[in-house]
Amino acid sequence: MERLWSPWRRAHLEAEGQRTTTAGEGTLFERLANAHDDEANLIVWRGAQVFVILNKYPYTNGHVMIVPYRPVTTYQALSADEQIEIAGLIGRCMTWLTAAFHPDGFNVGLNQGSAGGAGVPDHLHLHIVPRWSGDTNFMPVTGGTKVIPEALDATYRKIKAAIAAAQPEDQ
Repeated sequence: MERLWSPWRRAHLEAEGQRTTTAGEGTLFERLANAHDDEANLIVWRGAQVFVILNKYPYTNGHVMIVPYRPVTTYQALSADEQIEIAGLIGRCMTWLTAAFHPDGFNVGLNQGSAGGAGVPDHLHLHIVPRWSGDTNFMPVTGGTKVIPEALDATYRKIKAAIAAAQPEDQ
């Protein structure tokens, strides 16, 4: 299979050139963080230094990203406070995603720079990807295509509910 019909990706493809910093507008993540509609922008949690956002084009259901408000391109450029908040959030995100989706494991990763695989190289972010035993099926193996079985708005609601139900120290 060479193609899978996915008209919802058209907006992403048309906006491909907007993924980097635009003069006076900031990076993609700055624009999302500064917007006022967290649900429309898929932001599930906000902290003092960073926020958590659903990946609009996830590898699996529940794929979130931890993003500093401040646009930096390298991990080394993060402040100590940003690094501390990110480190603490990894476990909290896993707790929320476990409550919402019951995965069997996780991938946690940071793609720094274009050569490192970063899709948005001008604003560092960390990925947390829930995984299930046997979640690789014939589509990615033979067709090079991933199938996500849930709409992003449903995923958003599940994660927000898991955050609301979490113990205060995990919120």
